[in-house]
Amino acid sequence: MGCTPSIHVNQTGLVICRESEDSNSHIASYSAAYHTRVVKSDGTTETSSGVAVTSLDKQSAFKELVPLTLKQGNESLNIEAQTQTSIRIEMKSTNNEVSLGPMKLKQKTMSILLVFAKEDAQSDGFWWAADKIGYKCYIAHNPETAMENYLDKHPDVVIIDHRNSKHFDAEALCRSLRATESSEHTVIVAVTKRYALDKEEPSFLPSITAGFNKRIVESPNISMCMNELLTLEYGEVQSRLKLSACKAVFSALDNVSDAVEISSEDLEVQYVNHAFERLTGYSSEEVLGKNSSEIVKNDRNRPDLNDTINSQLKKGKYWDGIYHTRRKSGEILPSHCHICPVLGQGGKISHVISIKNSTTDTSHILKESTEFNLVNGRLSRQSSGLHGVPRRKESIARIHSMTIEAPITKVINIINAAQESSPITVVQALDKVLEILRTSELYSPYFAQQNMKDNDPMTSDLVSGLVSNVKRSLTPSYLSDVNSNSSGKQGHHSHLHIPSPVTSSLSQVPDHIQEILDKDYTWEFNVIELEKVTNKRPLLYLGLKTLTRFGICDFFQVEESVIANWLKLVEGRYHSTNTYHNSTHAADVMHASAYFLERERNKAVFDQMDEIACLIAAIVHDLDHPGRTNAFLVNEKNQLAILYNDQAVLENHHSALAFQLTWKDDSVNIFKNLETDDYKILRQNIIDMVLATEMKQHFQHLNKFINSINKGCLKMDETSSMSGNGSPDSTMMLNQLSAPENKTFIKRILIKCADVANPCRPLDVCKEWGKRIAEEYFLQTDEEKARGLPVVMPVFDRKSIRIPKSQLSFIDVFINEMFESFDDYCDIPELISHLQTNYQYWKERDEESSEKSEQENLPNGTTEDDT
Repeated sequence: MGCTPSIHVNQTGLVICRESEDSNSHIASYSAAYHTRVVKSDGTTETSSGVAVTSLDKQSAFKELVPLTLKQGNESLNIEAQTQTSIRIEMKSTNNEVSLGPMKLKQKTMSILLVFAKEDAQSDGFWWAADKIGYKCYIAHNPETAMENYLDKHPDVVIIDHRNSKHFDAEALCRSLRATESSEHTVIVAVTKRYALDKEEPSFLPSITAGFNKRIVESPNISMCMNELLTLEYGEVQSRLKLSACKAVFSALDNVSDAVEISSEDLEVQYVNHAFERLTGYSSEEVLGKNSSEIVKNDRNRPDLNDTINSQLKKGKYWDGIYHTRRKSGEILPSHCHICPVLGQGGKISHVISIKNSTTDTSHILKESTEFNLVNGRLSRQSSGLHGVPRRKESIARIHSMTIEAPITKVINIINAAQESSPITVVQALDKVLEILRTSELYSPYFAQQNMKDNDPMTSDLVSGLVSNVKRSLTPSYLSDVNSNSSGKQGHHSHLHIPSPVTSSLSQVPDHIQEILDKDYTWEFNVIELEKVTNKRPLLYLGLKTLTRFGICDFFQVEESVIANWLKLVEGRYHSTNTYHNSTHAADVMHASAYFLERERNKAVFDQMDEIACLIAAIVHDLDHPGRTNAFLVNEKNQLAILYNDQAVLENHHSALAFQLTWKDDSVNIFKNLETDDYKILRQNIIDMVLATEMKQHFQHLNKFINSINKGCLKMDETSSMSGNGSPDSTMMLNQLSAPENKTFIKRILIKCADVANPCRPLDVCKEWGKRIAEEYFLQTDEEKARGLPVVMPVFDRKSIRIPKSQLSFIDVFINEMFESFDDYCDIPELISHLQTNYQYWKERDEESSEKSEQENLPNGTTEDDT
């Protein structure tokens, strides 16, 4: 029994005839000379006998192979390739020009992907048809290869064998292709079985639902395959080319400054661009499907104006004039408006287009009405219209007439006005300024890897772990051998009940505790010592003393016992099992906040409510902290992360829980006697400061402080040095600092500095806090690896970490600039001195650790001295 060949054209365009014992090809009765003929890249052909044959190109090979008898069932088809004019067409030229209205599009050579489990006469027919016309053609034999080829080649047409589900599910493959982004402009065709005339054919609707655009009934006839492919190119493929061009048109419309609206002939809104949304205040979702005239209806337009416009449209003419537009807010703006019809089938109006731009004084710019005619599909203006006023002038007039809704709008308007009389280079520079100003996060820095100090992974991890909630990659295999019992969930969700201490008043504080508290007014105050002598209850004692010093009982009009009860309650909700985020940290932050509030400039800027808000925010800023970062909670899908939509998860929880606990019982409710308005202001201040402690917003808050506060203080200091502290200019600057918005910026930085002041503490305290925060990060890394969670900060591995290096990185990235800025504002030289001393200490320890690691040939080795 003779074998049948499988015919291919590879990617280099070579005709290959392969032997195939199981081929389904119906081409039979080849002479032995054709069985192993291969067209080689050098243009010669070898037969099975090894005799070289002169150059055999694709067309001549095809001619030699086609005039055979094809048998399919009981049918016999004689194909005389030499006499068939449809097969003798010349190779198709590429890059045909296609018109879409005035647009000229170039259609590239069509590419086809054939998906056939086994090659047969049908696949060969399409292959040879594509070759004759000049199309690019690829073939795949299973869904996986088909998907790989589709994503790599992006063919215009995919032809899938839908005759038999034995090898793969054609509809499932079609759905998979349609699930990709690039499938929108792909034509997917199904090859279906040919049924006898007396047999009922199944519905093709399920295949259409799956994503097929067309079906072709099986026929290996080369002419039929060629005609089908040509029909696809000049039909479906060209239509999709035009649709892709339409996307470019809509993108252009969304980026023009004029408001564009497209409606049906019945004025039902079908499309509005972004400028329309800005002009009217309506979103596209609010207007689509609504009647255009009803959306902007108002009493400023002439009663007969709509009739006049409709009359012009029915004549196939454009209307141009002043039209008053009602915004969503109720405000009415005059608009220079162009309204034109689009003629469809039968010369009837299919769409109405409206183009508006607002302007105030239009009498010197525009005529009341201008008519346009359609001449050969193009616009013919019947009057002078804009009187030669440049388009940019008209656009600026519209911008200046807009209602100012935000300070940034004023800035943009000023820049736009400045561009009018500026040289082109300045205009281009200001355009870049406007682009930056229109971004949503003006104060968020961009962290490029090359900007990280020395491309340091420690610094990179700190930034990624503390400033972002982005998931990090899972633990590498070489780090997965950590003992799962080393971490567990120690203290993660536990709450320790702390018994009520003996004291509820300052008069009952034991002498050994009072001796430590007497130093609370200095920066050298050691909260670690207070933690030890109070049995991990420093917040109650230090809080009661500090709050009393700032007059909290008089401010809230409550007894001292209410303050003490509230402090007991709050301290009880801090996790004493946390090595860092516990009540000692809260007491430390409160002490730093109180110290900052005593600075002369803060005393001049803040009132008592500001001071109380700062102290309470410091006390509750980490309430019920689980000892894990926000990113950890998001990655483990913690209920708090779900509740707060992954945004500032812990900070939202701290502030919300603080108010929930306070209002639960009258005996702890420090807010109960406040006036409603005072409570609202105080609550808003506390929430804002607690949320400011989220490190993700660190650089935004810092940049706002530098630009709004530091620069003002610099002018204030210069004025004071020249004319004395009591000068009018100095007083004016102080008033500016006391403005509510500026006080908010100051309070945010105040609590942020208090929250991360550890590197500015005396060295022994600084080292203790450094060890504690590292241990808490170690526990988180251990748990992440044990539970298979993404590791947020991989360098915090207790086996390889260098604590001095982590401290240096933290100071470089987060501490230096913030404390220098705060020092410029309120003069804290003692903190800067400690910061410099501590930085030098960590640097020396890190160098020693590096040298020891190199000597012992142990990378990233650590020693007991490191901690």
